[in-house]
Parts: sequence; structure tokens; C-alpha cells
Amino acid sequence: MARKHEHDRRRNDYELSPVKFSRLTRRGILLGLSLPQLITLAIGILSIVAALYAGGGILIAYAAPIWLLAAVLTWVPAGGRKLIEWVPVGFRWIWRISIGQLLYRRRIVKPRPAGTLALPGDAAALREYVDPETGAAMIHDPHQHTLTAIIDLSHPAFVLLDPGEQERRVTAWGRVLATTCRSGRIARLQVLERTLPDSGSGLAEWWASHGHHDDSWTATTYAELIERAGPAGERHATTLSLALDMRTAARQIRTAGGGLRGAAAVLRQEMTTLVAALRAADLTPSEWLTPGEVAVILRSAYDPAIAATLERHGDLGRDLATAGPVAVTETWDQLRSDSAHHTVLWISEWPRSLVYPGFLAPILLSTGIQRSFSLVCTPIRSDQAARDIRKKKTEYISDAAQRQKIGQIEDAGQTAEYQDVLQQEADLTSGHGILRYTGLINISAPTQDDLEAAVSAVEQAAIQASCETRRLVGQQAQAFTVAALPLARMV
Repeated sequence: MARKHEHDRRRNDYELSPVKFSRLTRRGILLGLSLPQLITLAIGILSIVAALYAGGGILIAYAAPIWLLAAVLTWVPAGGRKLIEWVPVGFRWIWRISIGQLLYRRRIVKPRPAGTLALPGDAAALREYVDPETGAAMIHDPHQHTLTAIIDLSHPAFVLLDPGEQERRVTAWGRVLATTCRSGRIARLQVLERTLPDSGSGLAEWWASHGHHDDSWTATTYAELIERAGPAGERHATTLSLALDMRTAARQIRTAGGGLRGAAAVLRQEMTTLVAALRAADLTPSEWLTPGEVAVILRSAYDPAIAATLERHGDLGRDLATAGPVAVTETWDQLRSDSAHHTVLWISEWPRSLVYPGFLAPILLSTGIQRSFSLVCTPIRSDQAARDIRKKKTEYISDAAQRQKIGQIEDAGQTAEYQDVLQQEADLTSGHGILRYTGLINISAPTQDDLEAAVSAVEQAAIQASCETRRLVGQQAQAFTVAALPLARMV
């Protein structure tokens, strides 16, 4: 019997455990209604009450356009949202059209301020700071008050590992995420996994070190063939971006000397802790990216056609002041940059049932599609997470009592959301960190027809991964900087 228990224990140690994500909460302020819905509903009710007090039936008919419009805006859905939730998106889109924010053309002759990034839109305010100790490029966002450093990650193919090794690596990655929650100074952690055309640089490096350079016809022909060969496939690259919250770390920044220099010193401490955690998780981090390496990533995102050339020639495109696009045109659901069309999809629902950690394989391993997958993790301090959980529990219980009073039936979705809150409380009590996840997928293609075909393929892959995706409309330019650039920003 003891041997049987020991055998079962060892077998469980090597089994891959399924996981479950919390649902996207759809609970409103009162009876499932959000604040905009409550406002429009109150306007409709007030119009009916005013008509009744003023004269009755005929005035109610005159006020019908008001309360009918309020009812339609409150309850009629469109594209997964209520109509009232589209009102601010539509107004912002019209305002951007009126002031010409949908078009960006770089002013080639006019010089840019020193230290700025040549990016369009609200990303134009980003500043470059080179850490004097590590040589890393740190990106300062004055609007969101963050300072971001970027590192490359190397790792074995997760799907090729045995279940026991997969389980061990998942547990180790959980410790890495828990590390970001402990200090309280991390604003965001972004994992960016992107596909790049294989430039053949590995073959060229092998020929440079092992080839016979004797000026013979064979050697010359072989060297020319390697030089002229175009991209033969695609490869995957992963970066990890760490963003320091400068407002939360204000005291430590002042102690370290203040300004960007003090913020860089505080960020270096977090960088050291993160690298140690990554190595403990059997991940292989590179050195923190320099300005030239960050410039190549930015240029390749906006101009994918030049990515292979930049990789093969290490001295090209390594200036952050010129790494941005030359022209950008934004439409309602697409973005057109230098050499590609782009569309950003938002993962609006993660799997609702139990899935294994490799559930994203249909999306990440899809071939023939140029895309970038961005997972933005927002850590929440333990005290703040505990307060949020207590608040959610109180709201769920009070909403349930209110629904019971008016005779409204409790549906399964509301019960499942409450169970998710209880599970989060149990995880927090067990010492785990609480993070909010945002998943974005940017798809790029040289033509619009190719783009639509690639988007359809990614949407089908998302269905296979038990995820629900939505195309972000009216905000493609801002979403692109989050989904395709390793700047740890938010939409």
C-alpha cells in the first residue's frame, strides 16, 4: 500500500495540471448596469415623470424621442457593447478626424528634440535615457510616469518538453510573476512574442567562421548565394519589458538622487531581482537591450519589409531618433504604416474551462503569418488586492440581495464571477500574487487582402485555443504601440 501511494505521488508530480482563468467581470454599479447606462436610464425616466406631472398623455408622446432614445442606448447591444458605451468612442474618433490625428507624416527636414523617439501619436512624448552603468536603453513615459527597460529571453520550445518539465517551468514562471508583485514599484510587465523573417544570418555567420575564403569559383558563388538569399522562413523572438512606476517609487527615487538618474537607480534594483528570478526559472535572459537594439525592434514593427536587412547588417537602423515610421494612416479598424497593413485583436475572453498551460499553441505556432503577441501583466500590491476582493465580495452579495428583493433570477454567469473572486482570495491568502492580464495580437501583412486572410486565420486559431477575440476599433494606432512595441504601455 505504501508503494502504491508513493507511485501515485510521483505520477502526480510529473502530471501537467490544468488551469482556469477568471471571467471578465461584467457586473455594473446597480443590477448589472454600468454608470453610462444608469445615466441614460435616469434621463429617460425623468423625461417620463416630467411629462406625467406637466400634463399627462400627450406630453408623454412628445417626450417619446427622449425616453425611447435613452432606452435604446441603455439596452440595445452592438459589437459586444451597449450603444451608450460606443458614444465616447465615436465622439473621440470624430474629434481625432477633425484635428487631423489619423495621419502621420514625418517631417524629414525639421529636427526633433534630442532624446525623443520618432513615434507618432501619444507615443511621441516618450524619451530615451541611457543608463550609464548597464548601457541599457530606458524609455521614459512622462504621461504614464513610467521608466521601462527591455530584455531578450531565450527558452526551449515549451510544447516539446515532457509534462513534468512543463509543470516545473510553469511553477517557476509563477514565482517570477509573484516577484513583480512584492515590491509594489512595478507598474507593468510585458511579454512580447513576435515572428520575424529568417534573414539567414545564422548561415552567414557559420560560413564566415567555417567557410574556405580562397577566392575560388566555388567559394565566391557560395558566398554570393548566401548574401543574396532572401528570408527562408520565420523565427520567434521574445522580449520582456519591465516598467517602473515612478509615482509609487517617488521616495526611493529622491533618495537615489532624483530625476531620471534616481529612477534609473531604482529600476536597476528591480532589473537585478527580475534577472535572478528568470535564471531560477531556467530562462536565459540576455543583457538589457541597448538603444540600437531597441531601435531595430521599433523600426521592424512599423516596416517589416526591412527587418531582415536590419538583422543582417548590424550597423543599420540603430538610432532611436530615426527608428519610427515615415508615414502612418489610421482607419476605423486598421493601421497602414511604411510597408505593411496592421490590425490589432484584443483577447476579450480567456478560456472559461480548464485548460493546460500550452493552450496558446494554436496562436503562437501558426505559420505563414507575421504577428506579435503581447501579454501585459499589471501587478497589484497585496494590500490593494485584498481591499479590491473585499469590495467585490460586498458588491456581489448586495447585488444578489437586491435581485432577490425584486424577484430577479440569479444566473450562472454571476455565480461563476463570485466563485472567481473567492478563488482569487484563496490564492492571495496562499501567498500568490494577483495580476491583471491584457492580451493583444497584432497581425501584419503587405496588402489588405493578405491582412484579412491572416486575421481570419488568427481568429480561428484563437477559437482552437478557447479564447474570444475582438478587433479594436477606433483606437488601432494606440493599440498598435501596445501590441507590437515592447514599451509596456496600456491602451
